[in-house]
Amino acid sequence: MKLNADLSLPAVMDSAALAWVPSPMAGVERRMLERDGEEVARATSLVRYAPGSSFAPHTHGAGEEFLVLEGVFSDETGDFPTGFYVRNPPGSRHRPASSPGAVILVKLRQMPPEETAPLRLDTRDPGLWRDLGKGRQEARLFEAAWERVVMQRLAPGYAGQPESFPRGVEMFLLDGDLSIDGVEHHAGSWLRRPAGSKLALASKGGALFYRKSGHLG
Repeated sequence: MKLNADLSLPAVMDSAALAWVPSPMAGVERRMLERDGEEVARATSLVRYAPGSSFAPHTHGAGEEFLVLEGVFSDETGDFPTGFYVRNPPGSRHRPASSPGAVILVKLRQMPPEETAPLRLDTRDPGLWRDLGKGRQEARLFEAAWERVVMQRLAPGYAGQPESFPRGVEMFLLDGDLSIDGVEHHAGSWLRRPAGSKLALASKGGALFYRKSGHLG
């Protein structure tokens, strides 16, 4: 299966408009945003766990990254409520489950072998956030030679200057509204722009979003 698989092209998806597609495990459904492969694939998806559901134990050959959007996601390493950001490096193994149910934004098979350490961060921790000025705040979640991952918060009425991304950028809007180069997006929107892109962001009512950059060069 190929969906937005060409990383040299821009892509945008309104996840709220997508149908939930059953996975091979009962009670686990997906909304696919990008995919290159079949059941084992480079993929970016929303994954929904029904209350009491679980997924079979499996190994992430090229890593896994996810952000908990709703509910509580669990595995052998702990329980991760809404707002947790988790990275499982290549070769890691776990059995995902959710007692109350959960929705996560997950990226699979997108880590280099150089990444070896797991990461668990609560993005709601005020200590992670810093003020960038002019109505913009940022929480740095991960940074390495191959990519930089942050959460950003824009105040109502924010209007920024164009920003360059020599090695591309990807965003998922969690809350609020976001205008990118004059095009309006709402919560649930996923966007990818290729290497060499330049974006100007604005928000009428404020916005909270996940952003990954430097990984598409």
